[in-house]
Amino acid sequence: MGGTDVTVIGLGDMGRALASALVAAGHRTTVWNRSADKADELVAQGAVRAASVEEALSASPLTLVCLIDYEVTRTLLGPVAEALRGRTLVQLSNGTPEQARSLEAWATGQGAGYLDGGIMAVPGTIATPEAFVLYSGAEKHFTAHRPVFEAFGTAKYLGSDTGLASLYDLALLSGMDYLFAGFFHAVAVATSHKDVTAAGFTEFLVPWLTNMAHQLPALAADVDSDGEPAYTQGLDVLLAAARNMAQAARDAGVRAEYFDRAAADLERQLAEGGEAFTASGAVRALRVPGVSGDRA
Repeated sequence: MGGTDVTVIGLGDMGRALASALVAAGHRTTVWNRSADKADELVAQGAVRAASVEEALSASPLTLVCLIDYEVTRTLLGPVAEALRGRTLVQLSNGTPEQARSLEAWATGQGAGYLDGGIMAVPGTIATPEAFVLYSGAEKHFTAHRPVFEAFGTAKYLGSDTGLASLYDLALLSGMDYLFAGFFHAVAVATSHKDVTAAGFTEFLVPWLTNMAHQLPALAADVDSDGEPAYTQGLDVLLAAARNMAQAARDAGVRAEYFDRAAADLERQLAEGGEAFTASGAVRALRVPGVSGDRA
């Protein structure tokens, strides 16, 4: 078996979407999944089904892995690692920056090129303008295979540090998770009133959040700058609001731990002599003392 352009290992919802996009874009595609029937629809579209992981790796110069995590990837590829030699492996599973760097070290030890990726899309938006995929690692591998990557949406190269794609991926997902957590909390509070529906309330929430999202670039500039912040707010004002949001939640029968913690943190800052909220101060407050991450 051989002669295809790209292999996709892992045919969950996302893996199938990736493979389908590759076939539709004209890339000769080999697919493999532990449950072989997951490949049936893709084979009908024109993909080639591999009988084993080793066969899948050997079929193409480029293999994309879309599994549950990095541990599963290592477990699956380890016994047939020799088949990676001279090929490029792209990990599109979810993981941490350190896991990405570790897998790169392992892959290069097998004689393979390596890129780490983060898919910023849901399966239904793959191959649309809304989708973008982040890549990090040796730029030569990204450049060589960019036409394949562009079948999924916009391909964004972040840099040679292999951990960057995972860092961006998890940070972006963190922002999304807080957004949805805020949505569910707000809906729980609002719909505690008998005359309020989730749909009706959301008609107000979406434009409000959209307007607030437009403020993020200015806040980001404040974080990056050592100069005078563009936005400040009195800590006492924020404390009053946090206390009120916590009490309103409790009155509505909704858990209020987040706002209780926010109020306690604001009280601490005021007790330490703080007066004003700034974006850079908020980011500093989140950092764990003595842990620098990858910052210089």
